Order: sequence, then C-alpha cells, then structure tokens
Amino acid sequence: MKLRMIKEAYEKYILPKLLDKCCSTKPVNYQRKKIVPHAKGTILEIGIGSGLNIPFYKKSKVEKIYGLDPSPELCEMAKQAAIKNEIDINFLLNGAEEIKLASNSIDTVLLTYTLCTIPNPFDALREIKRVMKSDGKILFCEHGVAPNDKVIEWQNRINPLWGKLFGGCNINRNIPNILLESGFKINDLEQMYLPSTPKIVGYNYWGNAEI
Repeated sequence: MKLRMIKEAYEKYILPKLLDKCCSTKPVNYQRKKIVPHAKGTILEIGIGSGLNIPFYKKSKVEKIYGLDPSPELCEMAKQAAIKNEIDINFLLNGAEEIKLASNSIDTVLLTYTLCTIPNPFDALREIKRVMKSDGKILFCEHGVAPNDKVIEWQNRINPLWGKLFGGCNINRNIPNILLESGFKINDLEQMYLPSTPKIVGYNYWGNAEI
C-alpha cells in the first residue's frame, strides 16, 4: 500500500516536471524546430505532454490542433503553454491506442519523443492510420536504438529501470522498423546522436511518413 502511494505521488507531482525538464534541453528543442513547423491543416499531436512543441507551430498553416495525452498533469501544463502562445488546442485525455476522433479526419500527425513511451505502439499506429486522411502525413522525431553495439548493450541493460523512472519510456526501440512494420512508408529519414546528450538516450530519428 505504501509503495503504491509513493508511486502515485511520484507520477503526479514529480514525473511531469521531470519529463518537462528532460524533454526541453537545447538539443531536443533544436530537433523540435526541424519538425513541428511543417505540421499543417487539422493536426493531431500524439503525446502532447507539457506542451513543449506548442511554441514551434506555424500558426498560418494550422486549421485545428488536437493534443492527446493520458496524463492530466501534463495536459494542464500544456494548456498553460497554449494560453501563453495564444493558440487553440482541443485536448484529448486518453492513450493513443484508442483515439476518439473520426476516421479520415487528420492531415498531420505529430510524434515527438512519444513512440518510446506508448505501451502498445503498434496498436497506437493502427489507430493513427485510421484517423489519418489518405494523403495525410506523420511527422516524427524520436529517440531510439543506437547503431553502436556497445551503446545498444547499455540501452538494453538500463531500459527496465529507465522505464520505471521516466513514465514507461523505452530507450531501445527501433523507431523506423516500428513505422514500417505498421504499414507506413517513410519518405524522409535522418538520424544522428544529439550533441551534449548521453548516447544511450541521444540517438535520434526524424522525418515523415505516409500510409
């Protein structure tokens, strides 16, 4: 009982602030600037978190934004970011495995540092595919499995503990393979280690994909 209470308190009061801090480093924000401004039309941001992408939206391209996240605490932080940046966002307090939107309704799906954490990424991508228009795009920027065997060894070793501390985040997922195995075609893919970032969490994949 006591351990459960500690876990609940950690997830409610500490984890949201920790995620906000870790996901807003200078190298990570530089990656966000590469991806977010390309979002257009009716947008679904999966894992909006504390709203770290919000300052990078190009408002002239936006018709509507849906921000999905299962954490009430993070959504509240994102709402404040939306107010600060004077942008309207429709929040969906839910996991990505069941998206409460109509089929064929989304022009752009935005995924930044999210596929690492979704418990069932293949189920989520099946739902994403359902809500996307036939000519829609996924814009993604994710960290994942590194190309170096020594780094992979450490990623696999640390991953169980890392997930417990950082809300279920996995540092060893093969992001391109997950997208391809879910039936998406990757149009552009770039990858590298982020500067000033530990290698176990710093290998980034970014680009866009379509159905």
